[in-house]
Amino acid sequence: MTPLSIPLSILDLAPIVEGSDARSALLHSIALARHADAMGYQRFWVAEHHNMEGVASAATAVLISQLAAATTRIRVGSGGVMLPNHAPLTVAEAFGTLATLYPGRIDLGLGRAPGTDGPTMRALRRHLSSASEDRFPEDVMELQAYLAPAREGQLVRAIPGQGTEVPIWLLGSSLYSAQLAAYLGLPFAFASHFAPELLQQALDLYRSQYRPSAAHPKSHAMVALNVIVADSYAEAGRLFSSLQQRFLGMQRGQRGPLPRPVDSMAPLWAAASPAERLGAERMLAESIVGSPVTVRAGLRATQERTGADEFIVATAVHDFQARLRSYELLAQLAELKS
Repeated sequence: MTPLSIPLSILDLAPIVEGSDARSALLHSIALARHADAMGYQRFWVAEHHNMEGVASAATAVLISQLAAATTRIRVGSGGVMLPNHAPLTVAEAFGTLATLYPGRIDLGLGRAPGTDGPTMRALRRHLSSASEDRFPEDVMELQAYLAPAREGQLVRAIPGQGTEVPIWLLGSSLYSAQLAAYLGLPFAFASHFAPELLQQALDLYRSQYRPSAAHPKSHAMVALNVIVADSYAEAGRLFSSLQQRFLGMQRGQRGPLPRPVDSMAPLWAAASPAERLGAERMLAESIVGSPVTVRAGLRATQERTGADEFIVATAVHDFQARLRSYELLAQLAELKS
């Protein structure tokens, strides 16, 4: 069978699973990064979320440092840092430090949303403007300036950071970041692993309005997908039930550790309202689950439909060995190391 012809990367949230704790989640992320490095994946990104019982990657730059130290080849970065939560100088110093320690291996993905609830957002932004999201374009350009070579008369510099030119990606689940990425000539990643409805429209907008930049003469669109591969279709479906339960809980305002899988979602769907089930299924619409043959066909069809330049794969599976196995099977079917 012909292998996939698209770079594959990993998006990891350091999931805290039901019955376990944050330390185990972080150690599993480090172990997964080591395996991803050996298996030939392009990038390993972690995402900033706060006040969530099921996510251990809140201190994103700290975790990235551990991931980079544990690996040798793979690019490590943020998918992403939620820029409204931080002063651009602080982000430039953190990622400038990482790029100085691990040159040529650090990515900086930026998001516009806070990545949390209202009270936590206010706690994070205690010393920042309440209009931080409205300043997102200005903050991105300020951050770019801190990472660029020093200019004559520049009063504030990121040290380390200045001149590292850490690659910046814009992340989004709407048209806003697609348009901004096109305007600034930056690579763009769409979060279709939880908000897929505007995927094609955002990609079309990004490509049609793209303005080439010195660092990125061509557009580059990465699509985030939920992918679970197992030796059988039935086992993959059982593993997927953990994510289905999580997204069903989100419809009810419930956010906890990643649930254990169940043999059948039928009783849980039956107990849900039609709106709850529809909401969960809409959020999970860009999920590819099954055996290697099924997943290969699904990824190839998605690539043809979207024209994606790269896939970044999220695999929220309760059992770590099953999560690792899924990524191993995915790497094999894509022949990443060939």
